[in-house]
Amino acid sequence: MFIAMNRFKVAKGEETAFETVWSTRKTRLDEMPGFLAFHLLKGPEKEDHILYSSHTTWASKADFTAWTKSEQFRDSHRNAGEKREKPLFLGHPEFEGFETVLSETNPHRPLQAAE
Repeated sequence: MFIAMNRFKVAKGEETAFETVWSTRKTRLDEMPGFLAFHLLKGPEKEDHILYSSHTTWASKADFTAWTKSEQFRDSHRNAGEKREKPLFLGHPEFEGFETVLSETNPHRPLQAAE
């Protein structure tokens, strides 16, 4: 399994606009082999921003890499660099990719479809 994360420092007061961008875009992730799940995570609040992370889970790193080279990726990121009157986040997103070394699941809880 491969987990791809982008961390965003969202400017205070822009949380709703940032979340709307994500909730209204057509990702086309469901068209990609190996795609397992997507989550937009809201993290700690700092003095000038709130930390967010987009989090996708893939069957393999190769599946994630294929996504980044696909028409679906280009289509879903088409407006990512769109100029705004006020920027939604500070700086550039920070990418982090992780390959699974060890996994453990709760044997007393059935897996959900997106897991």
